[in-house]
Amino acid sequence: MRFVMYLFVVACVFVIGLLAFVRLAPTDVGQWHRPVAETNNQNMAGGAIRVAPAEPDALARVDAAARSLPRTHAIAGSVEEGRITYVTRSKWIGFPDYTTVEYSDGLLRMHARLRFGRSDFGVNRERLERLLLAAAQG
Repeated sequence: MRFVMYLFVVACVFVIGLLAFVRLAPTDVGQWHRPVAETNNQNMAGGAIRVAPAEPDALARVDAAARSLPRTHAIAGSVEEGRITYVTRSKWIGFPDYTTVEYSDGLLRMHARLRFGRSDFGVNRERLERLLLAAAQG
């Protein structure tokens, strides 16, 4: 019985440590704030990419929409620079998803992806679709 209790305590400490790591792990801005090089829409298990023709002020509309999303804030870039990267954390555990949005040459390019795990259950794709709607409202 004592061994079972010991294993339970070890498992609890491990889970709490893992949750703390996910929530508190530092963000390496250089790893996430990179140009979106892809030229085609893609859906992946851990994210999505969208490329769409857009007006020059579309990035400002997307920025406003992204900043209004719950648990989302910019970690690098600006509208003036033409590229912004945001982090959005899940409600309960705080899993970070990174979204990079950029505008150049009449195209809006967006890449949303998870940091931990293998599947985002489509939340990054849905986020990009909402941001595309914001970009189109002009």
